[in-house]
Amino acid sequence: MRLDIAYDGTDFSGWARQPERRTVCGTIEDTLSLVLRRDIRLTVAGRTDAGVHATGQVAHLDLPADVDLPPLVSRLARALPADVRVSSARVVPPEFDARFAALRRHYLYRVCDTQESANPLHRNHVVTWPRPLALDALNAASALLLGEHDFVAFCKRREGATTIRELQRLEWTRTPHGTLEARVSADAFCHSMVRSLVGALLAVGEGRKPVDWPASMLTATERPSHVAVAPAHGLALIGVDYPPDTDLATRAEITRRVRTL
Repeated sequence: MRLDIAYDGTDFSGWARQPERRTVCGTIEDTLSLVLRRDIRLTVAGRTDAGVHATGQVAHLDLPADVDLPPLVSRLARALPADVRVSSARVVPPEFDARFAALRRHYLYRVCDTQESANPLHRNHVVTWPRPLALDALNAASALLLGEHDFVAFCKRREGATTIRELQRLEWTRTPHGTLEARVSADAFCHSMVRSLVGALLAVGEGRKPVDWPASMLTATERPSHVAVAPAHGLALIGVDYPPDTDLATRAEITRRVRTL
């Protein structure tokens, strides 16, 4: 069963379960276990960090084919806290895997660089930046990062995991209200990758670093200490793409392979 999920990450310690901490996964799994009267474990498209939000998160769970399902979305709407919602729940083919069958993930990062335009109602979802940011410089530096690279300079390495990713989109726009929005898409992201990319680009946008500085770190063999990680609350996972049902198994097999350049 596929679940489409949205949450405000402000009061969560990220997606993944942690002892004695309030997490998105723990909250949903515990609620589903009560509603379905069985132990439920979720597989998610992308684990978000503490403070990161989502409007398009995807997870799946496995159930017996003959299970008697209640009207799950409405039951969960009544049982879950107000800062997390399951917007849809539907049966999918057994080859569907929320994590490994995904084609790409889409993130949105928002930052306001004028104190006068900062909206206090958006303080938990938009980063207020103390200095002006040049849109042209942000986009020029972003374009140099596109493609398949080893993003180890922008990731927190995990044992046995590759940091090679294909960055497919990194584009900045300014809204009529003055907020800068970065739309970031890749086949997958490693831990803290989006926030590290944004952190490096913000240094370019405010003029502290040259346009080619972020891309110059794509040749690094380890994460440098001077790459700043942008604040979590400006980031939201807004969508995950999947192939047609007939291609789910093939996509999952490809994703499981350890990539090399």
